[in-house]
Amino acid sequence: MNITPQESSQASVPYPVSSAEKMSGRLFFWALTAALAGFLFGFDTVVISGAEQKIQALWKLGDGMHGIAMGSALYGTVLGALIGGWPTDRFGRKTTLLWLGVLYLISAIGTAFAPGVYPFIVARMIGGLGIGISTVVAPLYISEIAPPKQRGRLAGMFQFNIVFGIIIAFVSNALLSGLGENAWRWMLGVAAFPSLLYTVLCFGLPESPRWLMVRQANRDAGIAVLRQIQPTASPREIEAEADRILAASTEKDSAGHFWTWKLRVPILLAFLVAFFNQLSGINAILYFAPRIFELTGLGEKAALLQSVGIGITNLIFTFVGLWLIDRLGRRTLLFIGSFGYILSLGLTAWAFFTGHFAIVPACIFAFIAAHAVGQGAVIWVLISEIFPNRHRAEGQTLGCFTHWFFAALLTTVFPSMVNMSGANEHPQRGGFIFAFFCFMMFLQLLWVKWMVPETKGVPLEEMQRKLGVEFAPENAPGGAVRAH
Repeated sequence: MNITPQESSQASVPYPVSSAEKMSGRLFFWALTAALAGFLFGFDTVVISGAEQKIQALWKLGDGMHGIAMGSALYGTVLGALIGGWPTDRFGRKTTLLWLGVLYLISAIGTAFAPGVYPFIVARMIGGLGIGISTVVAPLYISEIAPPKQRGRLAGMFQFNIVFGIIIAFVSNALLSGLGENAWRWMLGVAAFPSLLYTVLCFGLPESPRWLMVRQANRDAGIAVLRQIQPTASPREIEAEADRILAASTEKDSAGHFWTWKLRVPILLAFLVAFFNQLSGINAILYFAPRIFELTGLGEKAALLQSVGIGITNLIFTFVGLWLIDRLGRRTLLFIGSFGYILSLGLTAWAFFTGHFAIVPACIFAFIAAHAVGQGAVIWVLISEIFPNRHRAEGQTLGCFTHWFFAALLTTVFPSMVNMSGANEHPQRGGFIFAFFCFMMFLQLLWVKWMVPETKGVPLEEMQRKLGVEFAPENAPGGAVRAH
């Protein structure tokens, strides 16, 4: 189901255009604060890389226990993504965001002072829990406070902060590596400082107006937040927007169960955007980049240097994606990313099959650029846009759980894929792995063409009608938009 540019522009008309065209500094600060959960996510995910060898030697861990210790945050992430919708709806977006900072803080202090491997695993799982919940609540919150014209850029800051956090973690590890025997504790513990800062900043956030009106039935409080978000809008415009939010959220179908036929389109979109995100091979390539480069004949140091280049490329092109997302639209960026995936992965497979290993680093960099501009910039934004107000947290949970489940699965099986292909002994056979990822991205291209709507500039409540989730009857407050 595709939404044409004409439909998109018509959908934006009911909103107070004068207030939506200009972004207030207050709104940007709120969105940036929520997006800092992504910074902590990226930092916490990667910072362990500087400590893992020391931890294994210190506690004399076997390969099995070492793997569990290193993967403990990922297990917490899957759990956090699975349950993240419950606190987001039950306690509110702001409260959930604030407690994320507490989880990150406990994790940072716990890992830094861990006396043994089991307390360390628990502390890492607590941090992973925060990561999983953050992917549910942060993009959702930003989408609910952002005007349609700026929603892509503001919600996309979450992804940018993830990538930025990864870069800072690498830099932090490098700077702290010379502190002696306990350098690894400093590497992990330093995350306490940005975690504390983020927690304090969250006290200044307003609650989501949609949560206040829909979940708390507090129209007055919701209107007060809308006035802060759109200070130049007239009282009449604010009241009309409140009517539209309530009209879209009081229709009997929107208050029903999540797993219904009516929600089939957004459910399928959320599942598939997360599924294809991971079946591009992005996590396998990020986590095992040195191994991939070593298969091409690069030495260990050169392989690590190329891996740093991946991080820098990811950061630069994530910024490009955020600059384009509200200009070209989500669907267009997915098209661009799909073609980039197919070309870069196809060339990588060809290079392995034919022994032209010299072009592999450039192809991998091109792959990272395609991901950053396409799926990387779009995934969290799109999932946060396509569900009705009453089901947005559940929909975000579905997309995030799918993402992390396949991330964990692919990361776990990738070394086996390399062994089964025989690439360790015969590097040319590594081409089969990249050919598989390339084929999956061809399927993504077909999915984007046939199923993905354009959500650029479309108010959240209007998206319900576009995706077949009906609005309220005509006697609902503020009037109704005719359903499909």
